[in-house]
Amino acid sequence: MITRRPLGSTGMDITAVGFGSWAVSGPGWRFGWGATDDAESVAAIRHAVGSGVNWIDTAAVYGLGHSEELVGKAVADLPEADRPFVFTKAGLVWDPADPQAAPRRVMRPDSVRREVEDSLRRLGVERIDLYQVHYPDTGESLEYAGGGFGAVSPNATPLEEYWQVMADLKAEGKVRAIGLSNHSPDLLERAERVAHVDAVQPPFSAINRSAAREIAWAREHGTGVIVYSPLQSGLLTGAFSAERAAALPADDWRAAHSDFTTGLPANLRLADALRPIAERRGVTVAEVAIAWTLAWPGVTGAIVGARKAEQVDGWIGAGSVELSPAYLEEIAGAITASGAGSGPARP
Repeated sequence: MITRRPLGSTGMDITAVGFGSWAVSGPGWRFGWGATDDAESVAAIRHAVGSGVNWIDTAAVYGLGHSEELVGKAVADLPEADRPFVFTKAGLVWDPADPQAAPRRVMRPDSVRREVEDSLRRLGVERIDLYQVHYPDTGESLEYAGGGFGAVSPNATPLEEYWQVMADLKAEGKVRAIGLSNHSPDLLERAERVAHVDAVQPPFSAINRSAAREIAWAREHGTGVIVYSPLQSGLLTGAFSAERAAALPADDWRAAHSDFTTGLPANLRLADALRPIAERRGVTVAEVAIAWTLAWPGVTGAIVGARKAEQVDGWIGAGSVELSPAYLEEIAGAITASGAGSGPARP
């Protein structure tokens, strides 16, 4: 049985791990993970839900709508009692004529309203359980979260304006709860003055620890936290290697990312250092890495991806792994010794 935790004040109790659908987005767009098999992707989603996962996180931009369609297909035939919560995101808009171009950050009210209707249609649901702003539409480059993958819009929408639209969608019943992804604590504070931030979604892993301040902000404000990339896009699964990184296809966004090039040696040292801990606990390296993120006060759940059903089995147990203070101290030492990433090494 996977542990469940309340997602802030939303009334939703979610499992400590949720299924992330970025990796099943398919090829043909700027930030894909290479070729995927749709049947295997749907099977992976259904296997996760059948194994107890009760929420799926996706986004309109993943596969330029394709991931939402896959999620919709995967949950369509499930009995109402077995249906997972479905979370998605808005604010990254693409040009259908140029799918390889970087999506633009757009949070104009008319654009958001168009996006929510498109997402409802693709997902095949009457209401989105958690609707999130993917990236800030501030008109500034984003240092937080490593820059992100949305091109800055030349016509920025003030945060107060787009957050009010999100609150309106909640009041209208289009969405159950609203959240902000990749927003700094300063932006969260501004949003909170307009309407309560139900949930935040920052990147967080033993490698990328930059969101510790955002997590602390959420805890202080009764806001749920679902972290993404707790395995740093596969680096902390225990199955990655320099050879595998070198063999990534050109249409896999990771092939050109610094985590898989210049930062790879340190990241693999950290993954290797987690292996003896996993062996002593009788779990996988991935489960230790995910459990580390779940040990942070304020974190509600972690989003984990999979392209095949068997990959789910490698991390599904993380939701019930408890790390003692001694283990957390050992992991902190491994983080420091590896030289991977930056930020605090212990909760």
